[in-house]
Amino acid sequence: MMNKVCLVGRLTRDPELRVTPGTGTQIATFTLAVDRNYKNRQGEREADFIRIVTWRKLAELCANYLGKGRLVGITGRIQVRSWEDDTGQRRSVTEVVADEVVFLDRGSGAGGGGGEFKEYKGDEGSSDDDFYQIEEDPDLPF
Repeated sequence: MMNKVCLVGRLTRDPELRVTPGTGTQIATFTLAVDRNYKNRQGEREADFIRIVTWRKLAELCANYLGKGRLVGITGRIQVRSWEDDTGQRRSVTEVVADEVVFLDRGSGAGGGGGEFKEYKGDEGSSDDDFYQIEEDPDLPF
């Protein structure tokens, strides 16, 4: 099975950096506006607003170098979370947990960064240790 998302869009606000209680793990969240491929009846482009979550070092980098309006490319996976709020009502949210963030513009100001485009990968991805040699099978057609 596969759960892989690739998005390119602009941040609607500066990332919000928090620290989880207990473990102290950094988490940054922000919303990405992604244009649709078509125009509506009024001839205007519409956008989807997608919640993005980053963890650990990637969260710190996003909080330090991204800001409202920055153009980024994101790869990650879709996650749906559910919980019960204070009133006992069931709530859920759909979000993208980012594995990679590519800064696609130069930006300016505090969240600016500069010069060349940068790509950052999260530390939750797979490593070379996750792969192994498959033994040859004479029944395979290739």
